[in-house]
Amino acid sequence: MNKLIISLFFLISTSVTNAQELKARVTVNSSRVSSSVNKSVFLNLQNSLNNFLNNRKWTTDKYEANEKVECNFMLNIESTDELNVYNGSLVIQAARPVFNSSYLSPLLNFKDDNIHFKYVDFQQLDFNENRVSGSDPGASNLTAIFAYYAYVILGFDGASFSLHGGDFCFQKAQNIINGAPEGKDISGWKAFDGIRNRYWLIENMQNSRYAVIHNIYFNYYRKGMDQLFEDEKKAATEMLNVVDQMDAFNNENPNTMINQVFFQGKTTELIKV
Repeated sequence: MNKLIISLFFLISTSVTNAQELKARVTVNSSRVSSSVNKSVFLNLQNSLNNFLNNRKWTTDKYEANEKVECNFMLNIESTDELNVYNGSLVIQAARPVFNSSYLSPLLNFKDDNIHFKYVDFQQLDFNENRVSGSDPGASNLTAIFAYYAYVILGFDGASFSLHGGDFCFQKAQNIINGAPEGKDISGWKAFDGIRNRYWLIENMQNSRYAVIHNIYFNYYRKGMDQLFEDEKKAATEMLNVVDQMDAFNNENPNTMINQVFFQGKTTELIKV
């Protein structure tokens, strides 16, 4: 009996210690896909993506069940001329809890229009961070994109709790960029693919010239949002200082992607504060 109790305790402890980091919800919208395609394919894709994000351990950090990062992915797809190949867009939203409240403050609210992938029904969603491109670029691009945004979300979450707390995850996202699949219709991974894409988001977060961005994220959440309950006036002042810092940053570095990403989803929040 004692051995059984010890074994159960070990299993429970291990499951808590290794708890996954994300509480993700993926929705696949296939309304623009040809009616000749069996829609059950996309339900299977949706389930596979949910399992991919929620059942994988993305870092070595310990997360309690109530510490998981809440996030939503809306994948809107349409058919292409190739069988089992799709184009589309992906809306990524993530939020983190504010101390002493039930309120969730937005971390990320971004739309990626450079979605191109291959998916065959019941296809195994494989991702190897040491070989991101895989054997089939189209199939690998799907998991590369979702893995990339998993690390981006965890990066911003970490940055909101401690100064440079997201650096590890931003580097993981950079590694995916470095090894990203290549193909004639695959885009969003290169500097020349546009001014606001997966490449530039991580470039901005790792560029030493933009180091103040890490202070801005930390100050906004930990010195601002998290302190509203304890000292509303002081917290609001900190948040106003952050807005001034972002304004100065934008004047010195106009049209950077991170400036847009920071404010997306926060306008209503700032007005209320």
